[in-house]
Formats: sequence, C-alpha cells, structure tokens
Amino acid sequence: MMKRLIIFGLLGLVLASCSTKQSAINQLENFSYELRDHSRYYDADDWEKAGETFLKIRERIHKHEFDYTPEEKAKIGRLEGQCATYMANGAKEGFFDKLKNIGSEIKGILEGILGY
Repeated sequence: MMKRLIIFGLLGLVLASCSTKQSAINQLENFSYELRDHSRYYDADDWEKAGETFLKIRERIHKHEFDYTPEEKAKIGRLEGQCATYMANGAKEGFFDKLKNIGSEIKGILEGILGY
C-alpha cells in the first residue's frame, strides 16, 4: 500500500511538472496570438504591460529550460521570434497610424485656416 502511495505521489509530481512546463509554452503561444491580433492598437501602457508579460513568461520557461525536449525548445524559439516580430510590426504600424491621424488633423486645421 505504501509503495503504491509513493508511486502515485511521484507520478503526480511528474504530471504537475509537465503541466507547468507546458503551461509556460501555452502562455507564450497565447501571448503571440494576442500580439498578432491586437498590438497594432497598443498605447504606451499596453506596451509596458506586454513587455512585463513577455519577461514573466520567459522566466517561467527558463525555470524549466533543462526539462524541454529539442522539439519543445524549437517551438519556444519560433514563438519568441513571432512575438518579437509582432512587437516590432505592431509598434511600427501603430506609430504610422497615429502619424496618419495627426496628418489628417493638421490638414483639417490648415483647411480651416485657409478657408477651404
């Protein structure tokens, strides 16, 4: 009976460990989807939170870095690359969208002043 209890306890620890390491990958994947779908509309506060979120996820992944298989490490690398791309593109697109809006406002002001 005691032997079974120990085996089930160890199995539980192994499953919890796998779940935790997999949940970190899942978080990174979900974060990449968030960036892909919404980063274009981020403001400065959103970017700060995104940076903090990315660092927290990286910390969780780092805690299990020796537990990941080569396939999992490759997936992590792809997801991190996607996040970096989405961050760069989202910031760039958001910046240019704001410039377009400001340009439209300036054009409207000039038209108002010049009587167009």
